[in-house]
Amino acid sequence: MLRGYDPEAFRREAHAVVDLLADHLARLGTTDGEAVVPWKEPSAQVAAWQSDFEGGADAQALFARVVAESTHLHHPGFVGHQVTAPLPLAALASFVSGFLNNGAAVYEMGPVSSGMERVLARFLTARLGYGPGADAVFTSGGSAGNLTALLAARERTAARLGGDRFTGAVLACEEAHYSTARAVRVMGWGDDGVVTVPADERFKLRADALADAFARAEAAGRTVVAVVASACSTSTGAFDPLHAVADFCAERGVWMHVDGAHGASFVLSPKHRALVDGIARADSVVWDAHKMMLCPALVTAVLFKDGRDSFTAFQGTKAAYLLDAQAAATDSAVRTLECTKGMLVLGLYAALAVHGEDTIARYLDDVVDRARDFAALLRRTPGFEVAIEPECNIVCFRYGEGDDAQERIRRAVLEDGRFYVVKTRLRGRTFLRTTIINPRTSSADLDRLVATIRDLAG
Repeated sequence: MLRGYDPEAFRREAHAVVDLLADHLARLGTTDGEAVVPWKEPSAQVAAWQSDFEGGADAQALFARVVAESTHLHHPGFVGHQVTAPLPLAALASFVSGFLNNGAAVYEMGPVSSGMERVLARFLTARLGYGPGADAVFTSGGSAGNLTALLAARERTAARLGGDRFTGAVLACEEAHYSTARAVRVMGWGDDGVVTVPADERFKLRADALADAFARAEAAGRTVVAVVASACSTSTGAFDPLHAVADFCAERGVWMHVDGAHGASFVLSPKHRALVDGIARADSVVWDAHKMMLCPALVTAVLFKDGRDSFTAFQGTKAAYLLDAQAAATDSAVRTLECTKGMLVLGLYAALAVHGEDTIARYLDDVVDRARDFAALLRRTPGFEVAIEPECNIVCFRYGEGDDAQERIRRAVLEDGRFYVVKTRLRGRTFLRTTIINPRTSSADLDRLVATIRDLAG
């Protein structure tokens, strides 16, 4: 057993892994090399990884195969889902975190990460525009983040009503991410716990329809605990009207939550901060660093305008005030879904400390500009239809006629391997969807994507 802990063997293995990944990064410089997705059917993938687990496998052969057969997010043809190509430095932070294995939920088990979380909480809340009474917790993904925020909203409502014997509801746009509905079901309010607000022609929440949704919730015997606004929506990258939502919430005394998993990062861009104007009026905001801050998954911040609310989601309003003050300030387990969690923030801290906030801002500006240029290219190319003018780095489009054609094109692109695009449904129609999130994707690559789609469509 102790042979597995030999320092020199570890040194050799680690050097070899870094060489493997560096060579991989170098090969992915163009869309003419390796496939973005070395496609296999799911059943074939399961069969390919069968093992008796009796030992004796060659570690480097194993890692080489993992790299070769995985989806390559650093490939310039990766323009699919909203997950970034992480900075190599941030990926090294994950390596360090995995080796140290310091849980960050209890200070004694993760003193460094606990300190970093407090520093980053102050940094992110300040950049968002919150005051000195704000705070943030870090959790494993936007789904857990949205649940955390909505649980805090429920506790705020329970405190106002003098108890939790009510059936709650959340108002959210029909374009909101499904994690909102999932959180509401987890909270015990069922499928009807989300009261849908219609979207306008640009797929943004219609603020003028909030009053009707509120009335429908009350007519069904439900108490509205929160309104969820998207910054931005997953399908189209549409930013809901945050000031209008905030005005409604202030008038009704309802918690405002912003799912900013993708778009909250734009507070760091002077050029594009207007996209999230009004976000600082929200009671809570979810912000993913693994989407638009060049960090590996998962690292999500849940920001609270009133830092005291960060203690109530999993402790309850009364219990939160009974917590030992010192433990509450340093032991994040009292404020997160996880009772054990890794050093989630190490990659984010390292990226900001080494590369700087300005690097993130330039990246944000670059991918938005590239996406808007891509949409312009599609509009002037015969046969393409753009769903809406992109606000950020998400572009939805069609080529040719009919939903079946879009399905065939997407499958052909996937199997061809030079690019990876996804799909979405908008107003009953299928669209191809791209997220220009990889900083290595150039305008020339997007020109090649257009040509590839036309060639594969026949």
